[in-house]
Amino acid sequence: MTAFVHGPYSHHYYKFPGYYTTGIMPYGYFQNYIPVLLLLGVVILLVLGMLTLSFLLGVRRPTRGKLAPYECGVSPAGDARQRFSVKFYLVAMVFILFDVEIVFLYPWAVTFHQLRMFGFLEMMLFLLLVLPGFVYLWKQGVFDWSTPARPQDERSLR
Repeated sequence: MTAFVHGPYSHHYYKFPGYYTTGIMPYGYFQNYIPVLLLLGVVILLVLGMLTLSFLLGVRRPTRGKLAPYECGVSPAGDARQRFSVKFYLVAMVFILFDVEIVFLYPWAVTFHQLRMFGFLEMMLFLLLVLPGFVYLWKQGVFDWSTPARPQDERSLR
């Protein structure tokens, strides 16, 4: 139920009738979410329907090969608890570092023309702060995958 609106902005009532109400939330606020809720309901019904049909109509013929763990197309061999080189973890951290850098570079690139020289200098400062880390990792050989990891002494593994 809408209230009678009077005052200096009463002519806006007809442009935005849902905004002027007597309650806390504007009229029509939750109606904006009805399409999203309908889509969510359709998606949930489709997923449940596909899972149910797969369970009811699916053929189950378990074999030894089907029940074996799948390791990227390679037959599993050895212990699953083997040690990995630290390089793998360093590469993961470097990926996260430069992924965050790209997150900051993308909005800057979109608004580059509006920011003008100030934006350019800010980004150069940001890149100058990130560059020493990149150079350090390069000198450490993190990006060189061709060199094998050092063989570890068996006593150090215990």
